[in-house]
Amino acid sequence: MDTKRELTSVDLAALEGELADYEGAKLDKAYLYAEDDLVRLKMRDFDRGRVEFIIEVGDVKRAHVAAAEHVPDAPGRPPDFAMMLRNRLSGADLVRVEQFEFDRIVELEFDREDGSTTIVAELFGDGNVAVLDEYGEVVDCLETVRLKSRTVAPGTPYEFPSARFNPLTVDYEGFVARIRDSDSDIVRTLATQLNFGGLYGEELCTRADIDYNVPVEEVTDEQLERLYDIVSELGTRLREGDLDPRVYYDTPEGSEDTEENRQRVDVTPVPLEEYEHRYSEAFESFNDALDDYFFNFQREQEVEGGETQRPDFEAEISKYEHIIQQQQGAIEDFEADAEAEREKAELLYARYDLVDEVLSTVQQAREDDVPWEEIEATFETGAERGIPEAEAVVGLDGSEGTVTLDVDGTRVTVDANTGVEKNADELYQEAKRIEGKKEGAMAAIEDTREDLEAVKQRREEWEADDTDTAPEPDEEDDDEPTDWLSEPSIPIRNNEQWYEQFRWFHTSDGYLVIGGRDADDNEELVQKYCERGDKFFHAQAHGGPVTVLKATGPSEPAKEVDFPDSSLEEAAKFAVSYSSVWKDGKFAGDVYMVDPEQVSKTPESGEYLEKGGFAVRGDRTYFEDTPVGVAIGITCEDRTHVVGGPPAAIRPHAATSITVEPGQYAQNDIAKRLYREFKERFADETFVRKVASPDKIQEFLPPGGSRMVEE
Repeated sequence: MDTKRELTSVDLAALEGELADYEGAKLDKAYLYAEDDLVRLKMRDFDRGRVEFIIEVGDVKRAHVAAAEHVPDAPGRPPDFAMMLRNRLSGADLVRVEQFEFDRIVELEFDREDGSTTIVAELFGDGNVAVLDEYGEVVDCLETVRLKSRTVAPGTPYEFPSARFNPLTVDYEGFVARIRDSDSDIVRTLATQLNFGGLYGEELCTRADIDYNVPVEEVTDEQLERLYDIVSELGTRLREGDLDPRVYYDTPEGSEDTEENRQRVDVTPVPLEEYEHRYSEAFESFNDALDDYFFNFQREQEVEGGETQRPDFEAEISKYEHIIQQQQGAIEDFEADAEAEREKAELLYARYDLVDEVLSTVQQAREDDVPWEEIEATFETGAERGIPEAEAVVGLDGSEGTVTLDVDGTRVTVDANTGVEKNADELYQEAKRIEGKKEGAMAAIEDTREDLEAVKQRREEWEADDTDTAPEPDEEDDDEPTDWLSEPSIPIRNNEQWYEQFRWFHTSDGYLVIGGRDADDNEELVQKYCERGDKFFHAQAHGGPVTVLKATGPSEPAKEVDFPDSSLEEAAKFAVSYSSVWKDGKFAGDVYMVDPEQVSKTPESGEYLEKGGFAVRGDRTYFEDTPVGVAIGITCEDRTHVVGGPPAAIRPHAATSITVEPGQYAQNDIAKRLYREFKERFADETFVRKVASPDKIQEFLPPGGSRMVEE
């Protein structure tokens, strides 16, 4: 039997009422565990005390309250998504928990004096978590979705999937009509057309004493009445919280049915007749049952011999192939839509005189305060008289101020308040906008293809029967460097340093370079960490980090150092790479260097310094046309962590590294690409997940878009 990994629509319908009991809880902190696609909301409730709400949208998809001892330890530095949640929700009250229609979507709405925020957890497909403002616009989301049917992206209104048919609230006539409209058997109809899924489709048939495989046309009216009564009873139990939650167990084939051999395989809000033969454990609440199940089931995937059960690679491959098919369709649609907009623009120019006459007529009439209805009647009269310009008008919309024309068989809606050129330009701009969406879809399909290839590669590795064991190393090889990429298990060694609150790297000569991430960091670096003997760097372009090449540590006395040219050049490259030069897509920029005493937070008389700003006085040393360049690497010696900076400084000390340059992929997207690439390079994938998650990689990426450099 397949082990349950995702909540069903029935599960969420049952859970909705229990979760509503937590309304009024106040949010303390939010966490994101990026490697598991897991969001944790730590709240306080007046009656219950600490409340831990878990949302997981990766291979496992769930949303429920967890016992405090079942939540993972807090991660290190919170990623941007978690910080956004904390900024918007800290101190906010949970005011609504609701399932969307009969879909695998749960909404959590929080209220605070400065506004409301809604978290939407999508527990279907690839899974996603979107955060919406009070107007329903996406503030941020774990995954950007751009499909033909819907878009989920920061800065756009959130689009729910098309509403699913809800069999728990439909009346008898609608229930029967939905079933009778099917050309399949009854169990498939219940599973797909009525959205119950396979398990509950079979359960309903069993309770109604109907054979699974009976074609719909052979199901009697009496059987349908009985089936509707059973569905209605289930819906009533779920709504009223009349539950009897169970966790069901199975025993691996060939094993004795004993307590130590049983493994959790499913959790349901009510007992199922389909599972009568299985051992089950009852719980006080469905939420408790879910917490027990999901906390324990992963540890029960181990079978005798310590070998893990074979993952369902075929299902994962099929999923990605389906997504690619959808994305390809969206790309084709974008191409067709963009071409259609360009053709409309060209038609306006081709029939310039006709369109200009129509627009001029409407504009003159509106200046004379002629109502839109009269203008439309005038065009209708002109069309009856055979006037070409009037015949081309097929509709007017006074509320929008537009005219719809039939230009050589193509309908074009134009703004009546502007001229032909402006309307044509708007159509060209719309074509460009659609092509931009096409580029986004092409980037997304490339990501999906990489995911697909990664699954296929994992399947090949799983199926390869490589039983050769590595030979014992000879004593004479003791001095050979360790091949960390091939090591099956790499120990984690980390001792966080003071400078890791900033951007940082060590030059190829061993000197520390630190740079600000934001205006607050810039302030702190200038006032606290820029000392005599250090060198101050800044890109000539506006919007860049304060960069300090340190001569000594913070606890050491200041001293003058004759820095090697290589360290100066690497510090300059660091300064320009993390400035707006990279964000603007440029590959080089000018950088200046001064001594710390030339940098001041005191402006000239009559001037004003913004937060993070500073005044520089005296001569400057320039590094002109300094090329940008950043390498992201993972170190395994002494300390295990992600490092990033100029390639010449990173490559010698990293077990492996990847160079990036300005490109088309946003920080979040390129971080995931680098993460996947690192996982493929290391034999110990768990090591990469622990030390180089996408969020940790993103901390070392320059602002703006990037792409990997082929080396």
